[in-house]
Amino acid sequence: MGKYFSKDKWNYMFYTISHPMDGYYWIRHENRGSVPLAILMVILFSACFSANRLLASFVVSDVDPRSVDSYFEFLGVLAFYALICVSNWSVTCLMNGEGRMKDIAIAVGYSTVPMSTVLAAGTLISWFIADDEQPFYVLLLGAGIVFGILLMLIGIMQVHNYTLGKTLGTLFITFLAMLVIIFLLLLLSNLLGMVVTFIRSIYTEIIFRT
Repeated sequence: MGKYFSKDKWNYMFYTISHPMDGYYWIRHENRGSVPLAILMVILFSACFSANRLLASFVVSDVDPRSVDSYFEFLGVLAFYALICVSNWSVTCLMNGEGRMKDIAIAVGYSTVPMSTVLAAGTLISWFIADDEQPFYVLLLGAGIVFGILLMLIGIMQVHNYTLGKTLGTLFITFLAMLVIIFLLLLLSNLLGMVVTFIRSIYTEIIFRT
């Protein structure tokens, strides 16, 4: 396990964030990345997201801390991360993408680092700003989110060896695939619920007749 969180893996992750074109390229061609480290970054993003909603000053947030369910949000972030990876892999397999599932997982996971950083920094800064300084807080969070999205875009482009246009088209189809997967999961969940209800009714009928 130590090799996945070695100093070299951490250093290369930060190198990838500062040099995404080269970093993501060598992740695909020399296995320089780490999937467990990418997943850890997603978990850290979930923690920073929930902490921001719970602890950010009332000056910048109107969220009621009592309405925040950190455990549910943690599961939601992990599920969304898995959904993006599976959807993109499914789509790119049909569009001559060179990236493997692990490459996609690393590309998406590493892209959350800037967002986690600005969420943590924004939460701290929110307690020291006045009401008229709120736009600086919004700008900080916006910059981190945009940077993270750009990192993910470059990561997908590099691991699949796509052009920018094809990458954007692939991401749009990935979004549609995510909707299809969600629909199928809801349909399956509903079907399983009906089967369970049917079996339970039969069991109850048998109990009453005996």
